[in-house]
Amino acid sequence: MSKFFAMSLPPTTLPRSRLAWILMRVGLAGLIAIHGIARWATDSVTPFGAWLTAGGWPLGPVLAWCITLFEIVGPILLMLGKGTRVICVASALLYLMGIALVHAKAGWFVVGLGRNGAEYSVLLVLSLLLLAWQDCDPVSTSDSHFSNPEGSSS
Repeated sequence: MSKFFAMSLPPTTLPRSRLAWILMRVGLAGLIAIHGIARWATDSVTPFGAWLTAGGWPLGPVLAWCITLFEIVGPILLMLGKGTRVICVASALLYLMGIALVHAKAGWFVVGLGRNGAEYSVLLVLSLLLLAWQDCDPVSTSDSHFSNPEGSSS
């Protein structure tokens, strides 16, 4: 089976673990971007702002636009490997707030045994925090741990 995967991957000079982290970063960026793009494309920013205001958040509409723009611009930067740690931690905090305000009340499961639960958001938060910890910015010159799996420079 490993022969199949080795044959199906394009040739690269990057170590497999480095390539995996880059693919994780790009994939997470896509998942985050779809939230902001969908909200903007369906004219749902205003209702989101009204919901925030009704929940006691000051400047609900402004906050809704800031979140939406962050979910559109942040992933572009993330895909480019710019500001990985900041964007990942900020996104994780955003989704933790979503868990606290919406998803925890609905339970754990998103589908199946429940609806709108926290499991997808928890997966995003965990992935974002692990990516921030790994911080695979391609512009970094101090990533010696990618070339030496033990993490020490030689």
